[in-house]
Amino acid sequence: MRLTLGIAATVALLQTCAAGEITVLSPDSRLRATVDVTDQITVRVFDGSTSLFTLDSLSLSLRGKQTLGQSPRVVRTERSRQDTVIQPPVREKYATLREQYNEATVTFSGGFGLVVRVFESGVAYRFLTTIAGDVVVEGESFCLALPETTRVAYQFQEDFWGPCEEPYRVTAVEEIPLSGFSNLPILLSLPAGQKLLVTEAHIQDYPGLWIRHAGGGRLRPVFPGYPLEFLEEGKAYTRGKVTKHAPEIARTVGTRAFPWRVFAIARQVAELLTNPIVYLLGAPSRLNDVSWIKPGTVTLDWWARRNLYGVDFVGGVNTATACHLVDFAADYGLQYLLLDEGWTKSDDLLAIHPDLDLDSVLSYARSKGVRMLLWAVWSTLERQWEAAFENFSRWQISGIKVDFMNRDDQQMVDFYYRVAEETARRNMLVIFHGAYKPDGMRRTYPNVITREGLIEIEQNQVNGNDTPEHHVLFPFIRMFAGPADYLPGTVNNAQKHEFRMTVPPMGQGTRAHSMAQCVVVESPIRMFPDGPADYGRDDECTRFMAEIPVEWDDLRVLEAAVGDSLLLARRCGEEWFAAAITDWEPRRMELDCSFLDPGKTYSLTAFWDGVNADRRAIDYVSSASVVRKGEKIRIHLAPGGGWVGRFRPQE
Repeated sequence: MRLTLGIAATVALLQTCAAGEITVLSPDSRLRATVDVTDQITVRVFDGSTSLFTLDSLSLSLRGKQTLGQSPRVVRTERSRQDTVIQPPVREKYATLREQYNEATVTFSGGFGLVVRVFESGVAYRFLTTIAGDVVVEGESFCLALPETTRVAYQFQEDFWGPCEEPYRVTAVEEIPLSGFSNLPILLSLPAGQKLLVTEAHIQDYPGLWIRHAGGGRLRPVFPGYPLEFLEEGKAYTRGKVTKHAPEIARTVGTRAFPWRVFAIARQVAELLTNPIVYLLGAPSRLNDVSWIKPGTVTLDWWARRNLYGVDFVGGVNTATACHLVDFAADYGLQYLLLDEGWTKSDDLLAIHPDLDLDSVLSYARSKGVRMLLWAVWSTLERQWEAAFENFSRWQISGIKVDFMNRDDQQMVDFYYRVAEETARRNMLVIFHGAYKPDGMRRTYPNVITREGLIEIEQNQVNGNDTPEHHVLFPFIRMFAGPADYLPGTVNNAQKHEFRMTVPPMGQGTRAHSMAQCVVVESPIRMFPDGPADYGRDDECTRFMAEIPVEWDDLRVLEAAVGDSLLLARRCGEEWFAAAITDWEPRRMELDCSFLDPGKTYSLTAFWDGVNADRRAIDYVSSASVVRKGEKIRIHLAPGGGWVGRFRPQE
C-alpha cells in the first residue's frame, strides 16, 4: 500500500549540446550527484563539499551496436521527485517506509538513457534502452575510483559458483586480489568517515553484478556469462552447475530498464542497519492479495531428527519424528515445521521417504495449527515442475525452501522469478537457500519471505566460520540487502576454547549472545535449529525466544561498531525488545531506555551472560524488573557475549 505524502512531478529540460553537467540533489540537499557528459559519462558523488567517489566510463555494450556511453550526445533531461509513504506487507524493519528522492533521466541519441536517483541515504543509477527487437548484452561497465586509504569488507571468490558463504575479508582496497572477484554487497570505509555500501537492486532478465579489483584501488564490474552447458550428472546438489559460458552476459529485449547500481552512504554506522534503499528500488508489488502471507517462527528437522533423545522411537525421517516436531512447535507457539532434506530423494520430489507418511503428518499438523514447509533442490524442482507443484497444492503446504542454486547468471535469475510467480499463484511462501543476495524482489513478490546468501550456523559443522566476529559483520553488510535465512537461537553454545566442529553444530558465543541474535537478525521466517529435547531442557530460554516477534514496527540503533559490537532496540506493537552482541572481546555497554514511551512503566524480562560465561558459554542470568523511559542499564558482555530484554508496558 502507498500513501502519498507530497508531490511526484516531472519536468522536461531539452538539451541541445553534446556535453554538460547535470546535478541531482538529495531531498535534504546534503548529497549531490553530478552527471558529466563529455566523450564518456561520469557520475561524481559529494556529501556536502566532500567528494566521496567517482564513477567513470559508464557504458553498456550491445552486440552489433556502438557502445552506449561512448561519445554520448544528450537529447533531453527530465527531472522528477517522489515523496510517498509505503506500508510493506511484511514489516522487516518498520511499519511504514518513506520513499523520497530526486531523480534525473538523461536521454541520449542512439536509443538509450541513464536514470540517476538520489535519496538522502544514497545514490542509484540504471540504464534504459529503447531499441526495437531483442539485443545481446556483451558487457556493462563503470570504474569506481576511490580515495586512497579506503578500506573494504568483502567476500572473495575465484569463480561464479557458490552459495556466497566465504568469510569476509577486511583490507585496504589496494589489497584485494586481482585474480578473483567479490559478490555483493561490499562495504567501503571512506577516509572522510562515511561508509559506502555497494550493491544492486531489481535484477530481472539479467545476471548479478560482481566486483573485481582493476588495480590501483579501482573497482570494476564483472558478470557471469550467459550459460551454454551444464553439469548433468552426479549429485542433485551440483546438477545445473554451468560448465561453459557464452562471451555475452545477457540475451534480452531491446526496450527495457536495467538493474539499479546502488551506492548507499552512511554518515553514521547505525544507518547501515536502518537504510531501506534496496527494498525501495525493487519493482512495486505484482500481487493483488497479500493477506495469506504469514511470517512466523519455524522448527526444522535437519538437525533435530539427528539429536532426539528422551523419546520411545528412533529419530530420523519418519512419521513419529515429524509428529514429535509438530508437537514441539505447537507447545511453544511456533507457526511452522519445515521438513528439510530427506523427506524425498534429493533428485525425485515425487519419491517420498518410505518411513514418512506425509499425508498423516500434514493432517496432524493442521489439527495442531502448525503450517508446513517443504525443501527442494532447485534442479529437481525445475525438472519436475508441474508434478511437484501440483503435489504441493494438493497437500496444502504453506511454502517451499529451494536450495543449491549457487548461481546468479541470467537464466538462474529468471528461475527465481518463475518460482516467485508460481508460489504466489498457489499462495505459498518461498525461501531461497544456497542463494544470491536479496535485490528488492521481496517488494515485487512479498511471498519471497527470506533468503540465505551468507555464512550461518551450519558452517560450524565443517569449518567454524560462523563466529561472533561474523555476527557483528553481516548485519552491516549482507543484511543491508534484505532479510537473512539465518538460524539464531541455538542452545548448543560454546566459547572459543569449548568449540569443536560437530553434528549437530555448536553455536559460537554465549547463550545470551545466541538469544540476542533473535532480535538482531532480520528475517520474517525465523528458524530454530536444535532438537525438542535440547530446547525443553532450557525451557525458560526457549519460551522467551519463541515469543520474540519476526515483524517490527520500529528500529533504534543505540550503539554500533562494524566487526566489534551492536546494541539496538526494535518495537512490535507496544512492546520493545533490545539486544546487544559482541565479538570475542568482552565489553561494557550502556542501554539508554530513552526509546520507551514517556509516562509508561514497563516490565523488563532480561537475559545476560553469567559470571562464568567466559568459561562455560551456557552460563546465563535472567531477571525481571520495572523500568521507565530514560533509565540506563549497564550491560557487561562476556567474550562472544550478549544481552536481550523484553519491555512490556504495564496496565
